[in-house]
Order: sequence, then C-alpha cells, then structure tokens
Amino acid sequence: MPRSSRLLALLAAAALLPGLAACSTTVAMQPAKDANNPACAEITSRLPKTISGQERRWTDAQSTGAWGDPSAILMTCGLETPGPSTLPCRAFDGVDWLVDESQASENRYTLTTFGRSPAIQVYLDYQAASSADVAQALGPLIRSYLPATGAVCTSASDATAAPTPTPTP
Repeated sequence: MPRSSRLLALLAAAALLPGLAACSTTVAMQPAKDANNPACAEITSRLPKTISGQERRWTDAQSTGAWGDPSAILMTCGLETPGPSTLPCRAFDGVDWLVDESQASENRYTLTTFGRSPAIQVYLDYQAASSADVAQALGPLIRSYLPATGAVCTSASDATAAPTPTPTP
C-alpha cells in the first residue's frame, strides 16, 4: 500500500475513534457484597432493554444495570436484606420496596427491595424515569428469582394498633 494511502487510512480510523467511543461508554458502578449470588445472575441476564423510555447501557460491575444517557436508573443486585426500617414501604405488584426520598432535592429516589434475599437497590432520577415503571419492569424478575424472606411491608399503625376488645360473656 502506498504511503499516502496508509496515511489516509490512519486518519480515517482516527476520525472514527471518538464516535465509536461515544457509542460504547460503560457506566462505572460498584458490585454489591453478594453480587455473585446466582439469583442476581438470573436477573441481570434478563434485564429489560428499556425502562421508562430509557435505553439500557453496559456497566462495569457484576450484577448491575443502568438505563439512560446520562444514567437515569442504576440497579445493583446482591445487597444485604434490609431489616425493619422507618422508611416508607410500598407494595407494587407482589414486591415490597423501601423508598428513600432523602435525595429528593437532587431529583433522586432510592428504592430497595424489602423481604427478598438478596436485595436489589435502584437509584432513580424521577424527572427522567418513573418509579412505577421501574417496579413494573423489575417486579416479574424479582418475584421469579429472589426468594421471599417472609418479611412484608407494614405501617407504624399496624404495629401500634389497639387490640380488639374481647367480648365478655
């Protein structure tokens, strides 16, 4: 190949590199302690291509998922099962979720499965994606592959309800 042709080929390849790099960005994440749990592998191998209109992206950590560019939804499987909490707990389609709204001023919620082992945690930009869409997309996978521990959402009023009076004979 003549020198001028090689130079043109190298310049053409160099011009394509930024475009290829933009198409292949990987979301940097940290795996959870129990990321190698087989249940997490079952879930992450079946994650949906889109959630709430956000396209799935590749991540660099085991048992994680990301959607959106910039990432609007970040999911991590393999967390320790949460114990009793004062966070609001919402049941959606057979899965209980703890809802942490402490970062709401930054447009972020954290959703954590409750009563499933291992747990899944989702960071959500609620201006770009709906928590109901997240729960609907991940719920069937969670119900199918994460065993229930028997713990269920209750409210403080459930724990402090007055006993029902026993009728006297």
